[in-house]
Amino acid sequence: MTAAKPRATVVIDIGKTNAKLALVDEATREIIALRTTVNEVLTEGLYPHFDVERIWKWILAGLTEFAAEAEIGCISTTTHGAAIAVTDGHDLVMPILDYEFKGPDSVAEIYRTQRGAFWETLSPDLPGGLNVGRQLFWQERTYPSAFSRAKTILFYPQFWVWRLTGVAVSEPTTLGCHTDLWNPEAGTFSRLADDHGWSKLFAPLVRPWDTAGTIKPELAAKTGLPPDCRVVAGIHDSNASLLPHILRRRAPFSVISTGTWMIFFAVGGSIADLDPARDCLANVDALGRAIPSARFMAGREYSILTEDSKAVPTEAEIARVIDEKIMALPSFAPGTGPFAFREGHWSHDPATLSPGEKVAAASLYCALVAEACLQLTGAAGPIVVEGPISRNALYLSALTTIVGRPVIARTDTTGTTEGAALLANGPEGVGAGLPDAEPAAPLGHDLAAYATAWRETTD
Repeated sequence: MTAAKPRATVVIDIGKTNAKLALVDEATREIIALRTTVNEVLTEGLYPHFDVERIWKWILAGLTEFAAEAEIGCISTTTHGAAIAVTDGHDLVMPILDYEFKGPDSVAEIYRTQRGAFWETLSPDLPGGLNVGRQLFWQERTYPSAFSRAKTILFYPQFWVWRLTGVAVSEPTTLGCHTDLWNPEAGTFSRLADDHGWSKLFAPLVRPWDTAGTIKPELAAKTGLPPDCRVVAGIHDSNASLLPHILRRRAPFSVISTGTWMIFFAVGGSIADLDPARDCLANVDALGRAIPSARFMAGREYSILTEDSKAVPTEAEIARVIDEKIMALPSFAPGTGPFAFREGHWSHDPATLSPGEKVAAASLYCALVAEACLQLTGAAGPIVVEGPISRNALYLSALTTIVGRPVIARTDTTGTTEGAALLANGPEGVGAGLPDAEPAAPLGHDLAAYATAWRETTD
């Protein structure tokens, strides 16, 4: 007798560096299968852009594989922010721009006169294409003929929803992710979006867990998915990490979502004191609420500092870094984070450091920048760390020591996948979730003098 296939949800999770396709058991919420690929940027053509056709073929191959393993009732999409699809209702009219491309900086001066005040959008002025409004402004001015054919603008999670269902929707978490297009407190499009007519081009706004539609019949036939397989509206990736916690925890608390970026959500924190010059903003959560936030490109900076070393620092290496005040000083991702306008450098010649010492210094660096971000958002209460850095014991212990509050690592799975999978059943289907691990132990070294010296250097 053939065993019955489990019922499952598929999560399409496209980060800036890697894309993941996860098959999540509906009953246990465990990941049954996982496929990954690099999220490539193509440099030929109008400008650097994401290779969406390669990703699309990879998604369809994964859906076909997963359909043979489980009864798939729902697909949920989650992606990085600052990516939009300008379409004529049938196809892209121009490629989906890589937000690290500096082209939009050419219109920065005139754009700043039109983008509106920070206190309207709670969105800081960011370089390149990190503000979607600047992307649109640059595309409209640079490629007026192509842009004139625009009928519908989709954010990146909803672009994949549209490819799967043919239905165009928008949702609040991506719309409210430093786009300059949304007024989070009023719950309306910004004056910039209205003045340029862009607000009329965005698809109707729905909730992330609302069903956008069912999979296209031809895709069901091609992949083996059930014809009634639902596709929900989707969610911004860091907000997917936040979702389980806002539904289960009592404020105040913080969630640190990590990957290429380290995003800080200070639930119960203060919007009043956010500093846009230090990459502070308000993200919009899945319930449509403004959440004080900060960020820096921790994954990118850590990779630069460690040269992608997998070394595990010894106690002697950690002690030498702390005792001799071997420091990485911000910022190694120019234009981003709370120290955006500083030039990153080492206090000591990195050529004299072992791989383990570089890892130790990079871990302490991330913890100290994290402290700055937490302070800027008025964070209080326990801190939950999601994503790759949650497996870095030195970072967790250093952060615990520096902030003097519980730091809880969620290392069981990516918070992004867990949160996106929850959309299949909506907030009412969240339940208790997986139990927390014990908080990280404080660092077994005196970090006070090191932290003080680091702060004095960065003040």
